[in-house]
Amino acid sequence: MDDIDRKLISALRHDARASLSDLAIDLGVSRTTVRGRIERLRQRGDIVGFTVVLQDDAKSDPVRGLMMLGIEGRGTDRIVRQLTGLTAVRAIHSTNGRWDLILELGTDTLDYLDDVLTQIRRLDGIATSETNLLLSTRKSG
Repeated sequence: MDDIDRKLISALRHDARASLSDLAIDLGVSRTTVRGRIERLRQRGDIVGFTVVLQDDAKSDPVRGLMMLGIEGRGTDRIVRQLTGLTAVRAIHSTNGRWDLILELGTDTLDYLDDVLTQIRRLDGIATSETNLLLSTRKSG
């Protein structure tokens, strides 16, 4: 993945419905290049899907948690790509210490959070995990 791919992904994260023409202008490349790169990123599994973010989604989630993951082997990049496609995953942090990744999760119900946790634990390469619910936030940002 080169600098143009990273800029393209950043632009798509900001507006996944941006036209190929607008993306091409922003990146300083042709529409054909943008189309080809999106298709290549999808085929390689770097882009696993597109989603809609509603105004309510951008507000604070009623159920929030931190999930710490221990990864076996060298599957971190693949696992991060898979996690990026999950709508309940709000942020992915790499870290030092006992855990390899820390995820910020947000859902509307405990049942949905439980489903997400189960889905993540089943990913190939996840060795261990620990999850903590966030009860309140005293300072953010």
